[in-house]
Amino acid sequence: MTSILTNTSAMSALQTLRAINSNLADTQDRVSSGFRVGEASDNVAYWSISTTMNSDNKALNAASDALGVGAAKVDTAYAAMESAIDVVDEIKAKLVTATEASTDKDQIQLEIDKLQEQLTAIAQAASFSGENWMIASASASNTVVVDGFIRNNDGTVKVTTAEYQVASYALFDSIDGGVGSGGILGSVMSVKLTSMSTTGQISAYLDQVESALGEMTIAGAALGAMITRIELQDDFAAKLSDAIESGVSRLVDADMEEESAKLSALQTQQQLAIQSLSIANSSSSNILTLFQQ
Repeated sequence: MTSILTNTSAMSALQTLRAINSNLADTQDRVSSGFRVGEASDNVAYWSISTTMNSDNKALNAASDALGVGAAKVDTAYAAMESAIDVVDEIKAKLVTATEASTDKDQIQLEIDKLQEQLTAIAQAASFSGENWMIASASASNTVVVDGFIRNNDGTVKVTTAEYQVASYALFDSIDGGVGSGGILGSVMSVKLTSMSTTGQISAYLDQVESALGEMTIAGAALGAMITRIELQDDFAAKLSDAIESGVSRLVDADMEEESAKLSALQTQQQLAIQSLSIANSSSSNILTLFQQ
């Protein structure tokens, strides 16, 4: 039955065209944005995962930036420790020279005085971003370097850190009046030769210097271990960030080859649906021929 009030063919063709236009709009959005899941309504599960992981990745990148600052602090402290070891080695050599009875111990002490001044200068200069790990009073007893960001199984997050014991490894406890005191080098700063210094006294000074060198070696090793850890963590953070980006990409990025093929097919379907709707609409006008004389 043909009705002039209801055109079921046109209604069917219109529904098909609307569905095609909707799919075409979705495909065009994916092509233009590059996202298969651009908002929660596209896929709640994937959108939720990608949003959380993108947030964690930003935090991880921020931790990597903080790691760079920490690396600079450690490098500064290590450079100071290395330079201080060289100076103490010089003091040790001067003391060995002073054990010879014919040497002028007063002149040797003048050299040692300058070396001791250099040790104070090294400790004072070893500052980065307001922190000086070579002077105990200039920093907290234990300082930390941010080295990572993790998400626990229960959903809580945590910033991981590496610790350096300033109180144990500082060259000086404090510097007063331009002279360092206490700390690893406190005994080295007490070396004072005179023309009357005996071999036994010089030997005692050598023992003090040797003990200080041992402690400085331990401190340098602690700094070296931190440098290694920071370098490894930096490499790992970069790889982890890339892995997170790759994983999120698999969840939400559009396959451009697939979307391009869909776009061409839907454009063809749209044209055919429009043609079908046009045919369906024209069928009603054919009824006029029934009433022609």
